[in-house]
Amino acid sequence: MIERLTTQAIDLLKQLIETPSFSSEEEQTAQHIEAWFRLQDIPYKRQKNNVWATNKFFDETKPSLLLNSHHDTVKPNNGYSKDPFKTIIEDGKLFGLGSNDAGGCLVALMATFAYFYSRKNLKYNLVLVASAEEESSGQNGLNSMLDIVPKIDVAIVGEPTLMQLAIAEKGLVVFDAKVKGTPSHAAHPNNDNAIYNTIAVLQWFQNYKFERKSPVLGDVKMTVTQINAGKQHNAIPAEVDLVIDVRVNDKYTNAEIEAILKKNAPCTSIRARSLRLNSSSIPLNHELVKAGIAIGRTTYGSPTLSDQAVLTCPSLKLGPGDSTRSHTADEFIYINEIEEGIQIYIELLEMVL
Repeated sequence: MIERLTTQAIDLLKQLIETPSFSSEEEQTAQHIEAWFRLQDIPYKRQKNNVWATNKFFDETKPSLLLNSHHDTVKPNNGYSKDPFKTIIEDGKLFGLGSNDAGGCLVALMATFAYFYSRKNLKYNLVLVASAEEESSGQNGLNSMLDIVPKIDVAIVGEPTLMQLAIAEKGLVVFDAKVKGTPSHAAHPNNDNAIYNTIAVLQWFQNYKFERKSPVLGDVKMTVTQINAGKQHNAIPAEVDLVIDVRVNDKYTNAEIEAILKKNAPCTSIRARSLRLNSSSIPLNHELVKAGIAIGRTTYGSPTLSDQAVLTCPSLKLGPGDSTRSHTADEFIYINEIEEGIQIYIELLEMVL
């Protein structure tokens, strides 16, 4: 059964790669996922471009374990030497946009779900969500499903982790800030040049350290990623716009980060775009983590964001592939990583379910 499910999972991944599915444009990949459920004779539901199902013997008195990954992708960058929408297999590598992030994870979780689908007397219900709009943190992704699917008590989120246990994940807050000055003609003296005023502000952001360090996720990381000012060479602008990317560890809430920057940052103004993408974690003594360690998996903290950010329950990030390949040119996943991923998912859940 595992061999058949693995073959069908890899076939589905090939279909997903060859079907463009940029965030909010996942209609056709959702159709492929629906067809896969029909192939397995598993009833499913679709909400916009999210496809979901529960195990055959779902029991409302039991807690529910979410298996989730996404089928949307970023747009391919200009560095591709291969067709990003063509499945190419070379030296055991399966190339294609979304192969590593996170198609391999998704199809491996779907195969795992199918493996346990008809089993009776599970300790947990299983809820599978193949979600949309993860890459864009869109409004019609996993976050929109949490009031539709049964209440989730714990989750495995499929992202490429080399099948190691990401027991914590940094949150994200993006800030828009302004540094103001006095606008004037460039030919005249000006001791309140907004661009020059920005130098000290940039140095403050570069040097500022948040006090609380996480043993799993390390320090909060704050980075100025965009700067914009001026429209013509002979006019000093009235203000400079900055964008600041803050990766938040599990020792702070996003609201706390916002309060600290509003109080201390030497900007004219600073505003968070959203506070909903919080850090996430699962206790080391949770049975999912203990089961993973028992089968030889290691634990670590992940600096990258995933759909874990929209969950309020404990969640574990785990999946085949390597995060360093995500969003790179000529993205790929090894075939044997998918095969191993399905085996490890099943072995892990056998100990928990």
